Amino acid sequence: MSKLYVGNLPWSATEDEVRDYFAEFGSVQAVTIVVDRETGRSRGFGFVEVDDESVDAMITNSDGKEFGGRTLRVDRARERSRGPARDRR
Repeated sequence: MSKLYVGNLPWSATEDEVRDYFAEFGSVQAVTIVVDRETGRSRGFGFVEVDDESVDAMITNSDGKEFGGRTLRVDRARERSRGPARDRR
């Protein structure tokens, strides 16, 4: 299983809409839209978990394409770097 980063999502996009869009290009296992902790609103990006054999087709067919009036940025997700802990006062 692989994970794709999907950036520049419309603020109104739902996980179901994103799932349906990417399902046209391969098998989608899960979709997560990242939301702001304080407001609960979309931060405009998310992640799509897909079968390994679907990754290249999904990137090719969706990166730079319009979705909900915005141009998507789609790439393989990178592992989150673990920098120094932030002070959360």
